[in-house]
Order: sequence, then C-alpha cells, then structure tokens
Amino acid sequence: MAAKAENVDILGVTVCAGNVSINQAVDNALMTLELSGCDAPVYKGATATYTGKKRETFSVFGKDGMGDAGLIHPKRKAEKQSAVDFILETVKANPGEVEIIELGPATNLALAFDRDPETMKQVKKYWSMGTTGFGSGNATPVAEFNVYHDAEAYKVLTESGVEITAIGLDMMTNNTLFTKTDLDALEKKGGLSEFVSKSFRALYEFNKDESGNSFADCPDGVAVACALWDGYLKKTESCHASVITNNDEAYGEVILYKKSFTYDTQVTFDNYNFYIATETESDTFKNKLFALLEE
Repeated sequence: MAAKAENVDILGVTVCAGNVSINQAVDNALMTLELSGCDAPVYKGATATYTGKKRETFSVFGKDGMGDAGLIHPKRKAEKQSAVDFILETVKANPGEVEIIELGPATNLALAFDRDPETMKQVKKYWSMGTTGFGSGNATPVAEFNVYHDAEAYKVLTESGVEITAIGLDMMTNNTLFTKTDLDALEKKGGLSEFVSKSFRALYEFNKDESGNSFADCPDGVAVACALWDGYLKKTESCHASVITNNDEAYGEVILYKKSFTYDTQVTFDNYNFYIATETESDTFKNKLFALLEE
C-alpha cells in the first residue's frame, strides 16, 4: 500500500524476527516491494526479543508467513547496514520529517531508543499497529500479537515520551475483512492482486478451521490506511498506555487510561501521549485497496 501510494517516499523497510525468522521476513519484504514496483532498501533488524526471552507463537499466515504458496523468491538482498543504524542515520539526516509505521514487534525501535533517544524524539510521527484497542486480543484474550511477541520493547516505545498513534484490533470491522469471494476475485485478476490473495489464503483457512470464521483479517493494512489515506482515520482517544510485562497470563496487555475519563481510583498520569484509533472510514477500505492493487 505504501509502495503504491503517491504521497509517500519509503526511505527504507526494517524487519525483525516475529512469527517468522529474520531471513524469511527479509525475503517477504523484498518480494512484496518487488511486485509493487518499489526498490526501497530493506534492512535486517533484531533476531531475538528485546530481553532475549522466547515467546511461543506461530504464524497464522503459514510457515513462510505468506500463505505457503511458493511466492517468495526476491531478486534483491537486504542491505549490509543494520536496521537500527539505518533508522538512526535516517532520522538524523531528516529531523522532523520522517514518519515511522510499526507493523510488527517494536524490537528495532526499542533498541534505537536505547542507543540514541534524542534522535528518536526527532521522528515526525509514530504509527503503530499494536494493542487490542478497546477490544479483545488475538495472542491471548488481552494481548495483540505485535505487543505480545515483545512487550518489553513496546514498553520502551510507550514510555519514551513520544506521541504514538495506534491502531488496535478493534478497528478490524466486518467491512475490512477479506471473504472467500474477495480472495477468489483478487486471485483471478493476477499480478499483485493474486499475490495478495494467495498470501492471505493460509490465514483464511486457519480462521475457518480454528474458529469457524470465514474471513482473513488485515490489521496491518488498516493501520497503513490510517497513516496514508486522508480522512480514513476519523477519531482517536488520548490515553496513557501501560504495558504489562509481568510473566503471567496478562503479559502483553496494554491498559489504556483515557484522558477524558475520571476513574474511581482517581488515578492520573503526567502524559496521555498514546492516541488510540476509535473510528475509521472502514466501509471504504476494501474498495480503495483492491483498486490500488490494479494500478
């Protein structure tokens, strides 16, 4: 979506290990960019979580993270520079101009904040596909995958003092979900549309088999739409975000304290710099996306 957008210059794509290995994640990014007609560089990032602890998760998108359809064979390779070095160098060279969209675990960003917090505070805007919003989770009942995979890293990000606009799982409304009819129609069109369709087939089958839900959801796409499409993100709620890192069943939960709400405990905070999406133009999502894939 970003590669096809006219109002975006992708300075680079950084990846980290998440629901697939670092090398697989790099190849997936390179292949997606290649088919989208974009030569933006890709940088390898963290191969483990912020603390080094492993979280037992698996890829609902198939073993290769892209539907196990034999789609991934990029012509290019990752850059030699590390993801963290690239992030810091790029922000230093463009203070107040770079926007970062975080679509996976926040490990690379946390490491960059550790290295040079002042530079990271010069980012123009941070977008995050993270948290459950005010709904339920997908990694656990209270945790969304990107946060759950590395909650310690997400805690570094939320406690850094920067403003973050987050799009939670509760923004995956019914009219943003890919149905079998959608996927079949995309596959018939060939090209990038077919690539997207096949990439989501494993997720569709997983949802159908495990929970009886005949759809594939695309939270990353909805988050990018919020960042890139004028008017798509209609409302946000200013909150203080408290990330739970206790090694128990609440791990990865993000408690959102609304600035506008008076809690019985009278709890207040010094900052409410976490802006969570509460309303979007969701009925336009699929039509705009499907049209973009054909351009």
